[in-house]
Amino acid sequence: MAGIEPMDAHLTEETIASEEILRGSFLRAVRDTVKLPDGALTTREYILHPGAVMVIPLLDDGRIVLERQYRHPVKAVLVEFPAGKLDAGEGELACAQRELLEETGYTAREWARAGALNLAVGYSDEIIHVWFARGLTLTQPQLDEGEFVEVITADPGDFLAWCRDGQVRDAKTLAGALWLQNVLSGAWDLDWRP
Repeated sequence: MAGIEPMDAHLTEETIASEEILRGSFLRAVRDTVKLPDGALTTREYILHPGAVMVIPLLDDGRIVLERQYRHPVKAVLVEFPAGKLDAGEGELACAQRELLEETGYTAREWARAGALNLAVGYSDEIIHVWFARGLTLTQPQLDEGEFVEVITADPGDFLAWCRDGQVRDAKTLAGALWLQNVLSGAWDLDWRP
């Protein structure tokens, strides 16, 4: 569902003014003045993000490819599905293919778009597009300068147990676990393409 439905007008805020409060190398922060449904005015501060992809890579033997990476804001090494931001003008699939190769060294024979998720709707407009990859071939990772990633594999059952037990706490990866579980069970179909 995209946009505002007519039946949602009683919940919708109208932007009156917007100002940029920070411009970083790839993120921007803005402060909007909005008119609430009851007519009152308030402000909303949030991050503008260029969008990203997340890849759920499936090995032929049934295992999945994950990575461990240090995340500075939370000062911890997290287990995650490969992911990365969209470059200007880059399509979702091209970004998914690039990120999978750069971070893990894998290429894929087939791809399927699963959907999209909003990561943190209270303070960011970031959208992460979710892709599955299969028919993987291992080549050489092509990490960005200053990027350090450990590639691991896991049985889906073990991975889901890590999610349950709190060993996996990255939000996008937890959302990916929902897709993975439903795809593997046959509850959700994917449209695979070369």
